[in-house]
Amino acid sequence: MIRADRLITDCRLATMTPGGEAYGAIDDGAILIRDGRIVWAGARPDLPAHEATHTDRLDGRWVTPGLVDCHTHLVFGGDRSGEFEQRLGGATYEEIARAGGGIVSSVAATRAASEDALYASALTRLAGLKATGVTTVEIKSGYGLDRDSELKMLRVARRIGREARVRVRTSYLGLHAVPPEWKADRARYVDLAVDDILPAAHAGGLVDAVDAYCEPIAFSTDEVGRLFDKARALGLPVKLHADQLSDGGGAALAARYGALSADHVEHTTEAGVRAMAEAGVVAVLLPGAWLMLRETVLPPMHLFRRHGVAMAVATDCNPGTSPLASMTAAINLACVQFRLTPEEALAGATRVAARALGLEDEIGTLEAGKAADLAVWDIERPAELAYWLGKPLLAKRMAGGVWDL
Repeated sequence: MIRADRLITDCRLATMTPGGEAYGAIDDGAILIRDGRIVWAGARPDLPAHEATHTDRLDGRWVTPGLVDCHTHLVFGGDRSGEFEQRLGGATYEEIARAGGGIVSSVAATRAASEDALYASALTRLAGLKATGVTTVEIKSGYGLDRDSELKMLRVARRIGREARVRVRTSYLGLHAVPPEWKADRARYVDLAVDDILPAAHAGGLVDAVDAYCEPIAFSTDEVGRLFDKARALGLPVKLHADQLSDGGGAALAARYGALSADHVEHTTEAGVRAMAEAGVVAVLLPGAWLMLRETVLPPMHLFRRHGVAMAVATDCNPGTSPLASMTAAINLACVQFRLTPEEALAGATRVAARALGLEDEIGTLEAGKAADLAVWDIERPAELAYWLGKPLLAKRMAGGVWDL
C-alpha cells in the first residue's frame, strides 16, 4: 500500500524518460506524490494499491516535468531597450559601447541597485518563465564585476530560490567582462575574480557552479583555466560560455575540466564536439541570443547528434543579447532556427537541462524518486509546446508537490 499526499489522474504524461515511446508518453497516466516527491508514475490501469489524501483530476491534460531554464542572467539592474532602439536605427555595438553603453551600462546599473530592487526586477522576468512552465532556473552573476556587487547578485539569486517558489542554481560568472576600472590592468582583475571574489562567494554558500566567458573579446583559455583550477580546488563544478563568436577552443577547454556544459557553441569544431562527447559535456543551445544578434552560423547540431552530445535549450535571459523570458518561445526558436525536433527541444528543456545543472537525479523526468515539479498543459499533443509562439498553454504548475498556479 502506497500512502500519498496527492494522486494526479485523468491525464496524459510526457514523462521524458528516454528509450521508449516518443516523449516517454503515457496516454492514460497517473502520478502519486508524497512529501514533495513522486513515489509512482505510470499508466493508470497499473496504479498500485494506495491511499491518497487529495485527488486531482486533470480532464485529460498533458503533464510534463517542470521546465528547466539552465542558462540565465536573470538578476541585473536597468535594461538596454534604448540601445536596442539605437542599433535598429543604425548605431553599431562599438559606437554604443564607446558612449558608455553595452555591458558597462548594465554593470553601472547593477552596482547602483539595492538588493531589494534587483530582487523585484528579477521577479518580473521570472514571472514570464514560470508562466511558461519553468520550475528550475539557473542564475548567473557577472554584472557586478566587483566583490560587493557580485556577492549582492548571488545573494539575490539565493533569495529568489527561497521565496519565489522556484528551484535556483547559482553560477559565479566573475570572468564575464573586464570592468571599466580595470581596463588598464586586466591581469589584476583576473587575480581579484579568482583569488578574492570566488572564495568569498563560496565561503558564503552562494555558489553552485563557476562559469566564464571564453572569447577573444572576453577572456582567454589561460585566464579561464586559472578560474577553473580555483573552482576545482573548492570542489565546485564548472560550465562555460564557449565558441559563441569564434572557435576559441572553449569546447575543448570545457571538456578538459569535465564541465557540466558548454553554452552557445555556434563555432565549435568537430574536434571540440568529440572532446565534449568523451567528457560528457552538455551543449546548451541559446536561440534567443542567436536571434537577437542576427547570427548566421548555426551550432553544429549534426555533429552533436553524430557524436552523441546531449543538447539542452535555455533562454539566456539577459539585458543585452537575449531579453527572452519565455521558455516555450526558446523551445520554438530552437526548433525553427536550429532544426531540433519538438521532442529534442522538450528533452533539452527538461531531462538534458537538468543534467546541464548536475540535477539529473533530482528533476527532469516524471519518475519515482524525482521532485514533484510538474507543468500541466492545455494541449492535445506535446509538439504544441514547440509549435505555438505566444499562445498561453500552461494550465497548472507544481513546485515541490505544491500547486502555485
